[in-house]
Amino acid sequence: MSKQRIMTTLWFDNNIEEAVNFYVSVFKNSKVHSITPGNDAAPESRRNPLVIHFQLDGQDFLALNGGPQFKFTEAISLTVYCDGQKEVDEYWNKLLAGGGQEVQCGWIKDRYGLSWQIVPTIVPKLLQDKDPQKRKRVMEAVLRMKKLNVDALQRAHDEESYATASAARDFS
Repeated sequence: MSKQRIMTTLWFDNNIEEAVNFYVSVFKNSKVHSITPGNDAAPESRRNPLVIHFQLDGQDFLALNGGPQFKFTEAISLTVYCDGQKEVDEYWNKLLAGGGQEVQCGWIKDRYGLSWQIVPTIVPKLLQDKDPQKRKRVMEAVLRMKKLNVDALQRAHDEESYATASAARDFS
């Protein structure tokens, strides 16, 4: 088992192999650690794995074939911090592939219904600026975007005239 003391478990209806293989393909430094086969105690999982222990970019997770009783909600999301726009675009596109949905403010739902936040590492820095007007402009820009745009967020932070000049623009 993992040395990680606290591990997130993701509950899927009956498609954990497909979902885990998808996630492992999206992130570097990812792999499947182990697969626990289904059994007669859980008839819906007899032909499919019951649990898969896997790793995404060094972070361990468990996937459970739990059945249709529970679905993912936005109350839980996975955040991917990205070093720049190229990474934002890469993860955004990969996680949307095959039926994902853009939401708002850097959030998406993948084709399995799991919510993700694709966040450039600069965003927390900009939102923690000592100047409340800069923080306000950045937050207003974030709220107008679907996929976060690093250059536009930096401009919102740096330019006092940004708020009025960009009010009519759509950054989604």
